[in-house]
Amino acid sequence: MDEVLLRSLTPGVLAILVRRGADFAAAEDAVQDALVEALRVWAEDPPRDAKGWLVTVAWRKFLDATRADAARHRREDRVGEEPAPGPAPAVDDTLQLYFLCAHPSLTTASAVALTLRAVGGLTTRQIAEAYLVPEATMAQRISRAKRTLAGVRFDRPGDVATVLRVLYLVFNEGYSGDVDLAAEAIRLTRQLRASIDHPEVAGLLALMLLHHARRAARTAPDGSLVPLAEQDRGRWDTALIAEGVGILQAALARDRLGEYQAQAAIAALHADAPAAEETDWVQIVEWYDELVRLTDSPVVRLNRAVAVGEADGPRAGLAALAALDPSLPRHTAVAAYLHERDGDLVTAARLYAEAARQAPNLAERDHLTRRAARLNAGRRRRDG
Repeated sequence: MDEVLLRSLTPGVLAILVRRGADFAAAEDAVQDALVEALRVWAEDPPRDAKGWLVTVAWRKFLDATRADAARHRREDRVGEEPAPGPAPAVDDTLQLYFLCAHPSLTTASAVALTLRAVGGLTTRQIAEAYLVPEATMAQRISRAKRTLAGVRFDRPGDVATVLRVLYLVFNEGYSGDVDLAAEAIRLTRQLRASIDHPEVAGLLALMLLHHARRAARTAPDGSLVPLAEQDRGRWDTALIAEGVGILQAALARDRLGEYQAQAAIAALHADAPAAEETDWVQIVEWYDELVRLTDSPVVRLNRAVAVGEADGPRAGLAALAALDPSLPRHTAVAAYLHERDGDLVTAARLYAEAARQAPNLAERDHLTRRAARLNAGRRRRDG
């Protein structure tokens, strides 16, 4: 049984049912029932048209459920009789399904979970394990999302920016449980790019590929974080880098710059440098200036301060940092790094220790604690 094939067909099948008149929750239940049936029978009797088979079986499951509930007789009158079995329609409604799962009426957490379930084809258990929550909690989250979408029209234009934000959130979760969310986000973004010709979709895919290319070098054998400047660039995936750069160049050539393209351009400059000291920091600052213009994000300004510190010296970076709110996440860690680069090791060690206490996860906390300990040990050796 090809589970990858089933997952790739799921969004198209679900979209067809919704297009025929099924509400989202009932359609999703019917598709899940059809997938269970496929797992049971395909091993011995695989269909010639897998998508057509799933559409036919899912539609029958939907009609059976509708007819079994007398309270839904009006819906049954609306959806009519079962269409004759045959090849699935050539029209691809997957794009509309992305928009539906990223509907503005949903919370971000619900939109992410529903996208993974409906478009990604993941089970509730897989999504729960990936997000480290009980399966019952995730099931409730998905059920609430489906109830929220009850009655939402399927033919309204969707917001590409919202869909991209959801996919980027999935990507940034990385890996947990038996689901590689970074790889899943890349797969879904490839699928989205096949459905819509939009430079920011290409920009997000390029960004994901360029970041994912460095994944093997991000951690040491003991699990500790390895900063970008210290990574073994020989472990970077050159094929992913080449693909990402190619996609980015084609997107930039359309002269419709967006934030994901700008972020991908920064990632491409890092990937292009044979060694950390050869990074084109001046050009990276210019791209951060574009990002500030596009987003005016405090986080972007924080990252720009680091780039300024590399391009123009740590004191210039500290000056850029001074204009930002100290309560920003990672502000203290950035200040520690720039003070270390400026030679103020006492202040840097103190700030690294403070940043470690603020760290959002264990790996980052351990990394910052080690930086503080290394500076303190070096100072003691010099003083002794």
